[in-house]
Order: sequence, then C-alpha cells, then structure tokens
Amino acid sequence: MKLTILGGGGFRVPLVYRALLGDRAEGRVTRVTLHDVDADRLAAIGGVLAEQARDVPGAPAVTVTTDLDEALRGADFVFSAIRVGGLAGRAADERVALAEGVLGQETVGAGGIAYGLRTVPVALDVARRVARIAPDAWVINFTNPAGLVTEAMSRVLGDRVIGICDSPVGLGRRVARLLGADPDEAWFDYAGLNHLGWLRGVRVAGRDELPRLLADPEALGSFEEGKLFGADWLRSLGAIPNEYLHYYYFNREAVRAYREAARTRGAYLREQQAAFYGSPSLDSWHATLAEREATYMAANREAAGAGARAEEDLQPGGYERVALALMRAIARDERTTLILNVRNRATLPVLDADAVVEVPCFVDANGAHPVSVSPLPLHAAGLVTAVKAAEREVLAAAESGSRETAVKAFALHPLVDSVSVARRLLAAYAREHPELGHLASR
Repeated sequence: MKLTILGGGGFRVPLVYRALLGDRAEGRVTRVTLHDVDADRLAAIGGVLAEQARDVPGAPAVTVTTDLDEALRGADFVFSAIRVGGLAGRAADERVALAEGVLGQETVGAGGIAYGLRTVPVALDVARRVARIAPDAWVINFTNPAGLVTEAMSRVLGDRVIGICDSPVGLGRRVARLLGADPDEAWFDYAGLNHLGWLRGVRVAGRDELPRLLADPEALGSFEEGKLFGADWLRSLGAIPNEYLHYYYFNREAVRAYREAARTRGAYLREQQAAFYGSPSLDSWHATLAEREATYMAANREAAGAGARAEEDLQPGGYERVALALMRAIARDERTTLILNVRNRATLPVLDADAVVEVPCFVDANGAHPVSVSPLPLHAAGLVTAVKAAEREVLAAAESGSRETAVKAFALHPLVDSVSVARRLLAAYAREHPELGHLASR
C-alpha cells in the first residue's frame, strides 16, 4: 500500500513515519513517497527517515520527488500537509494582523483568512490532480486552516477527503486522564468546527462523567484547558472548549500577549527550523521537536498565567496517530470512532449539508460517517455560523478573485472588528504575498 505525503519536507513528517514503523499488521503501508516543492527540505527529511528506519525490518520504502503527478501516481492514501508561503508567510500573516491590533494566528482570525486565501487555490489544484491521477485514493488533510481547506477539496473529491486535527485528541486524553478513564474506552461528545469546538460530555460505560469534573474546582483548574480558561468559566459554559477558543474568549489578552512577545510564533518556528534544516539529523530533530512542544501556545499560557505545559502533554503523538487509525480503518475495514473534519450532512442543524464540521465519526472501509450529536447551545452556534460564513467568503474569493469578497471574508470574522480594518488588512497582505495581489486591485 502506497502513502504519498504532500509537504513531505515538513518538520512533522518523521512523526508520521515513526507511527508507520510501529505498524506491523497485514495490509500496512509499504511505500512512502514524499513530495515537496523544496528539494533541500525533502533531502533533509529523507535523511531523518532513513535514520529512523535503520535496523527496522520491513520498514516502508521511501522515495522523494518534486513532481506532484509522479508522487500521486499509484497512491492509495494522500496525506496533505502543505504550507503555502512557508513559515515566512506565516510570520508575515501574524505581523500584518498585529499591526492592526487584531489576531494573526495561522488558523484563527485575520491570519487564518490570509492563509486560507492563498492556500485554497493550491489545495484545489491538488484535489483536481488527485481526481485525475489517483481517483481511488483517499486524501487525509492536515493542511491549515484544516476545516476550510478540507471543505474546499471536498467540492472536488466529495467524501474521499477527510480532515484531521490533533487538538480534540489531546483534549479528550487530558479529560479522560483526570476522570480516571481509558480514552480508548470513552465516548467524547465533541462538536464544532476545526479549532472551534466544545467537549460537552464524556461517556464511560454509558454514564456521562464530565459533570463530575465540572463540579470539582481543584481538578478542573489542574489541566491545560482549566489553566487557560479558568475553572469558573468552564463551569459557566458547562463544557470544555478547544484550546483555540482562548483566542475568542480572551481575545484582548491574547492579542496583547502576542504584541508584547519578542517575536511571533511563526517567526520563532522559522528561526528554529532554519537551524534544524541547516544541519539535519535524527538527534537534532528530536531536540527541535521537544523545544517546539514545550513552547506551544506559550503566549496564551502567559496571558492566562497558566505556567509551563504539563510533562504528560509534551509527548507528541496526536495527528499522526489519528492519521494511522483512519488509514487502518479504511484500508482494513477496522471499524473505529474518531473526531474528524467531514461534510456535515444533517449533524449540526445550524449548518448546511456540505459545510465541513469537526465531530465524532464512525469509520469503516467506506470512509467516515458523522454521528448525530446534541445541538450546539446558542452561544456556540453563533460563533460556528459566523466563522463558517467568513470561511465561505474565503472560498468564494479564491474562486472569483473578487476584492470585495475577500474584504467581506475579513470583515465578517468575529475577531476583525471593522470593515476599514478589513480593507487595510487585505491591502497589507497583498503587499506581503504576491499571489494575493490581484485581490487588492480588482
């Protein structure tokens, strides 16, 4: 079975390959093709994977290529983790937004919209090529903004593209640990959009155990989300929000922390990874990964006074485990339940059938099937519909090239507080990203 990884020169690719090395069952991935537009990054990651595979019998064979059509030919699964514009683009997205006093995070607010505007056309091209060259392949999308990009690709590939994210996995693992439950045995009532979801229940042996956690102030304030949001706010919500909702619920504090930081997250990662790619090895990859995990959402934790991340949260093992579990379920018809980004159908009544949502799904050989969930409360439904409206304008702007539509995408987002700011954001992003120049002039 062949797996093609788009963005194959990306820093997190060795996490995926490490997971594949541990899969010894029949019907496993035997060939991996890495594709990237940057041959030097491909060579660096290819070398790290070769070190990982050393002395591992039957390790999947690895090839690298800068030819997209060649990479897709014969693929059974395509893992998409591209970054249009690289980390330099991410740093620019953050810098431009913060100059206007709004959030520039890569998936949330102005930064997410800018990233989406330049990523969606590339993702659509990938989807069309998959449909032409590997029509039987399943696409697993991790390219950010993951929900938006998955929805764009689904317009070409239908249900054969499935988005994944490690945030719900980490949240469920932390809550289950506090409840003394095995996360593999618990049912998580989670719903929303990518990076905009809420855990509303944790059923263990048929009983919802989340109220027990919400009633325990000490336990509630002891883990990542409790420290970020505060026990009082979690009890008020009656749910545990995805960590990215800190950007919404504490927006002023988050923006202030980002503006006061010595450098943005994108600038930090750009500098950190430049050092790794300058002298790549498996040891330096491990060291860089450990530092990356320790500094995740550092500005938000500083704004909340949450302190350093817990030791148990520093171990990677999120999105690559979801990807492998998803591939196993489809390829071997090993039925499982995962929280995924899929077309809504009738799962969340506040959205239409084609809107991509993040919800629990049953997965089998026929793909991912969203499970019915309880309705979102009004405050959550309001955020979800507002953000989805902005995403739809991003898709329309990417298709039409309309400046007015791109401005509308920025202006409708809940974290952009002025149409005038939206216009200035588009003009500034167009100066930073030549591929957006046509949007500022039409």
